[in-house]
Amino acid sequence: MAEDLTVTRMGYGAMQLAGPHVFGPPADRDAAVAVLRTAVELGITHIDTSDYYGPYVTNEIITEALHPYPDELRLVTKVGALRDAEGGWPQAVASEQLRQAVHDNLSHLGLDVLDVVNLRVGGFERPEPGSIAEPFTVLAQLREEGLIRHLGLSTVSAEQLAEAQSIAPVVCVQNRYNIARREDDDLIDSLARQGIAYVPYFRLGGSLRCSPARSRR
Repeated sequence: MAEDLTVTRMGYGAMQLAGPHVFGPPADRDAAVAVLRTAVELGITHIDTSDYYGPYVTNEIITEALHPYPDELRLVTKVGALRDAEGGWPQAVASEQLRQAVHDNLSHLGLDVLDVVNLRVGGFERPEPGSIAEPFTVLAQLREEGLIRHLGLSTVSAEQLAEAQSIAPVVCVQNRYNIARREDDDLIDSLARQGIAYVPYFRLGGSLRCSPARSRR
């Protein structure tokens, strides 16, 4: 991702460690802890998470399973959404919401600084048009304050990436991509030329069987 941030090519996405529809606790917390420990034992050094998975549940399980973290392990989290009482995923990109989200991630993960924070701004399926300058500037300020080492983006277009890069360096882009969804081919080539990591989600494809609450991830 960056010269001081090397990870394994395959990472572990921790989203499903929470309960059904990524809401509430899992049915078997001990099994979730065991899965994380096994992933690290097998050599995984990149775990993707977010404090709004659960909410809080996934990060708390990561801390229980792996803290104090191995030196080579990198935790990459996301901000830009919340969970409401019905299990929905309302957007949360106001300055105070982003700042609180970063502090919540630090607290629930037991960290003083976050390796990478991705700003999630698009829809569940694909990027949505519009400026991301205001929320990304907030994260850039938190980076200057020493709470974040590196910044990334999730579900964004090439134009939004360029806008973010005019504010602060971007080390990774996390978009939906798989054999049936290849809209990002040109973006991937551009990122490779710039030395920016591309982190696909739903990379094995398949259909989404989402409740209305899940469809607004």
